[in-house]
Amino acid sequence: MGEPNEVFRRLREVEWDLSRSKAAEYLVAESAKSGETVYLVARTIATWEDGTTAWPQSRYRRLLHKVTGRTAAELGFTPPSHRTRAVPRREYDAQERGGTDEMLRRSILLGAGAAVLTAVTPAAASTGRALGQDHVRALAAIEQDLYAQDRDHGSAQLGQQAVTALHTAHAWLSKGHYSEDLGRRLHTATGRLSVAAGWLALDAARTADARSHYTEALASSRQADDPGLEAHAWACLSLLAHSTGRPREAVTTAQVAQRAATGLGSPRWLSLLALREARGWALQGDRVPAEQALVRAHDLYARGPSDADPDWLAFFVPAELAGLESLCRADLGQHDRASAGAEQAVMLFGAGHTRNRSLYTADIALHHARRTGPDLDAATDAAHRTLAYLPDVRSQRLIRSLRDIAGALQPHRQVRCVADYLDAYRATVPAAFRTSA
Repeated sequence: MGEPNEVFRRLREVEWDLSRSKAAEYLVAESAKSGETVYLVARTIATWEDGTTAWPQSRYRRLLHKVTGRTAAELGFTPPSHRTRAVPRREYDAQERGGTDEMLRRSILLGAGAAVLTAVTPAAASTGRALGQDHVRALAAIEQDLYAQDRDHGSAQLGQQAVTALHTAHAWLSKGHYSEDLGRRLHTATGRLSVAAGWLALDAARTADARSHYTEALASSRQADDPGLEAHAWACLSLLAHSTGRPREAVTTAQVAQRAATGLGSPRWLSLLALREARGWALQGDRVPAEQALVRAHDLYARGPSDADPDWLAFFVPAELAGLESLCRADLGQHDRASAGAEQAVMLFGAGHTRNRSLYTADIALHHARRTGPDLDAATDAAHRTLAYLPDVRSQRLIRSLRDIAGALQPHRQVRCVADYLDAYRATVPAAFRTSA
């Protein structure tokens, strides 16, 4: 851990007069105004102030500069001493004050992979040199970048980068020298990266790979003695069980995750885990326990954010709460309520979370197509909106959703609006991903 950042802490406490939770909300609101929305929680602010994060990511530095008029260094942050290359002052200023071209930035992030990690201290793992906090920060940075790119553009090009970075992390653990305390942090960071890799594998329907990554994360949680990581790994195994048609396992793993997370002080986290349990009950067709879990999820969510919320939980905004409930409603056969919930999710997301908006828009089409007495106009309208997300969203799950929509609409192909959509679908989605629809 680096030195505490008293400069930024004073800014928050004295100039802004805000708690960490309120400061996070304030910065998110300001980012939306500037057109580069970021997602951060109280825990993010805490890592800045206690020195765990000595140098925030570029998007956070740009936001802080826009809000305060000061550079990150002037706000008390310390730039890393090791860089992959020297950054000319002119380029540094451009990045700090205005940002780089979006497509170039995206390409750099998508191609970063293990280069971000191995550049921290050259050949540390192969030579057995001592590891340090920079290595923990590097693992955290690549994890956050993977999630950010997945949230905005989908995961299709990210899986190999995650696996490569994970291999580097395991090499550090097996060959590097580190203290017991640093070892726990490295195991936690590696476990969180395993969770990210598992999610990317699951999105690509590589369920065996996803299970392997999630099991690795569970092992890392035990090595790090980290109940938060343990709860996260169990929650992911519950999600995997949803996706592979094992509802009983989905319920039991969600319940184990809730027990692991009970003492962590994060109602929002427990709310998400209650939704995981609700989905398992819904998949089994058990309406009463599903409804009870949904009520519990809403009650927990209403307690608001907490300083104990993990950074990755930033995706769990009100829109996501509505969207996840809509999936439960669909599993229970309540397609009218499901379509209304998915519409609410898309509306609440606004301009953020592009991948999730695309998936919930696809759900709207499916719910309308599968209800008793299909609403074909509403279904095809949502289906056309879903197509519009291609190719910016690169997600195999979106392709599968589009294929499911086409399959659900195929029996109605003689209806003009359906025929028009199926023509657009065939013209837009590559033939390799289509059914015979």
